[in-house]
Amino acid sequence: MRRSGLVAIGRLAMGAAMAVSFSACGPGASPGPTDRLSVVTTSSVFADLVSEVGGELVSVVSLVPRNADVHTFEPSPQDVRRVAEAGLIVMNGLGLDDWLAELVENAAADGTPVVRLAEAVPASELIEGGDEDEPTGVGGPNPHLWLAVPYAIRYVDRIEAALAEVAPANAPAYAEGAEAYRTQLRDLDTWARGQFGAIPEGNRRIVTLHDAFPYFAREYGLQVVGVAVEAPGQEPSAAQIAALIEAIRGAGVRAILSEAQFPPTVVERLAAETDATVVADLYTDSLGDPPVTSYVGLVEWDVERIVEALR
Repeated sequence: MRRSGLVAIGRLAMGAAMAVSFSACGPGASPGPTDRLSVVTTSSVFADLVSEVGGELVSVVSLVPRNADVHTFEPSPQDVRRVAEAGLIVMNGLGLDDWLAELVENAAADGTPVVRLAEAVPASELIEGGDEDEPTGVGGPNPHLWLAVPYAIRYVDRIEAALAEVAPANAPAYAEGAEAYRTQLRDLDTWARGQFGAIPEGNRRIVTLHDAFPYFAREYGLQVVGVAVEAPGQEPSAAQIAALIEAIRGAGVRAILSEAQFPPTVVERLAAETDATVVADLYTDSLGDPPVTSYVGLVEWDVERIVEALR
């Protein structure tokens, strides 16, 4: 986020904090069994996870709207008020949504818990973004763990624990919701493995617009041959394009993946020079229009579209 945006948020937060009157289920008190806990998340994906665990006992708002990019999001005055009124704040961490830290510092009530879902994963399991000296890589751990369903299950575990800590009277209901959802996610994971398992290993090579799929690829047996841009919104150089075209041809890449919220210009340019199929309507950081209105729907959509291209 631009520094000017952060300064403006700081000023807005001062006004919002003065105007907000906290209810009994705000950060200063433990909600009772009939209260709805106000939860703010950065991404619509995480909002769906929280809703599945908390059910009718939570009121969840995603700051980043559906079909929007969480990497480059800039909060509005309304978002300042939402953070100020939250009883729990849920984000990913690892650089994906660090713009929230300034907003929390300026607007959140003292003691409001902030859960960084990805930062509980052991460092040994994290995938580095790449070598900073390489044109298609960036340093630091890749934050997109939830696209691999086993990591989404871990996110559910953390969400359950955080909800129960804030609202202990509702802990049994959260536990029931979380276990039912984990069962659904385990079935989803089994299905995804079966879909990719039917594809010959030599056909499971992909190139992606940006580095959103490393955990997904590791979990489901895909090989990421290359990445077009370091971060969404950037444009690769002519040399980067040439290198990727050579890599696609050399590895026999079947599919070039991009997401619905980004223009397909770059991936279409790569496909025009190769035999690879473009899949430009995937979802990663955000939910979208039907049928991609839930995390389960997102995974089903992405798996089906990628498998179709790899065949």
